[in-house]
Amino acid sequence: MTTRPKIFGIAGWKNSGKTGLMVRLVAEFTARGFKVSTIKHAHHDFDIDKVGADSYRHREAGAHEVALVSGTRYAIMHELRGAAEPSFEEILSRLAPCDLVLIEGYKREPVPKIEARRIESRCNEPLAPTDPHIAAIAADHAVPDAGLPVFDLDDTIAIADFIAATLDLRGSPTDT
Repeated sequence: MTTRPKIFGIAGWKNSGKTGLMVRLVAEFTARGFKVSTIKHAHHDFDIDKVGADSYRHREAGAHEVALVSGTRYAIMHELRGAAEPSFEEILSRLAPCDLVLIEGYKREPVPKIEARRIESRCNEPLAPTDPHIAAIAADHAVPDAGLPVFDLDDTIAIADFIAATLDLRGSPTDT
């Protein structure tokens, strides 16, 4: 990307509602006319390829990168092969220009973020007290004495409005 897009994160523990909130926010900002990209950080090994598929076989044979291209989408899979995980900034630099990048995970990245909380989450230890970049909390329960704005986890419009105001996100470049 030539210019840094507006960035906002969703952080929280496993099963805290991060992915559901991300999906709803992408849909909301897209409906508002913004071009949105996402980055999700996984703390575990993952695979987007199916065992036995041609691209899987290419990777298994040792390919450094495999580009899978069709008339409707393309994906580039990059194997680290023992190299260090790329930094957030390295990943961000590989994205095409957009209006907004929403990130899921990257709890410690110094970007504004909302902490997602659910009673049923694996861990209920709050992140906000130790992360000055958490600008608000979205929860499925009351959060007394939060010291930050608190939203209902399902109130997508209010959360999107908060993000837009925090980032001073007005109209998309295609609107100007």
